[in-house]
Amino acid sequence: MNSRIYSRTETPIGEIYIVIEEQLLSAVYIGEEDFLVGEEEFQLKFDPSNPLLKKCKLQLDEYFKGERKEFNLPVDPQGTTFQRSVWKELSLIPFGETRSYQDIALKIGKEKAVRAIGQANKANRLPIIIPCHRVIGKNKSLTGYAGTRTDIKEKLLFLEGARFKS
Repeated sequence: MNSRIYSRTETPIGEIYIVIEEQLLSAVYIGEEDFLVGEEEFQLKFDPSNPLLKKCKLQLDEYFKGERKEFNLPVDPQGTTFQRSVWKELSLIPFGETRSYQDIALKIGKEKAVRAIGQANKANRLPIIIPCHRVIGKNKSLTGYAGTRTDIKEKLLFLEGARFKS
């Protein structure tokens, strides 16, 4: 059985739960409710002393203080080939910048897949680390984040100094 361990940290957007499996970051949850739903089928051990969990916590703290613009963590984004191609493209969006769903669709060569890009964003288990919050509507308006939590998207983009319509 794979060993999944977790820790949590308090941030300006609330409590964040960090999960690692086999020494790879496997999930980041914003809020206890998402954590409990996302991990209900797994046996987890709370281990705040784990070096990778400590490193992730430190990098998140630096990000929220405005001291970190990129994450340097071993990740394991579990998803379909299409989802992984979207997440790879999201990872290339620089800190403080945004792209539209259409921009991402064009970048991955699937120009008609705008809604599928939204679904891939929703399936991203590593928010903030893989910055799905940087994807906004073509008209620069905020659209769904973690389902319907555009307030979190707005806070993250504001923290990064990104331009958008609220």
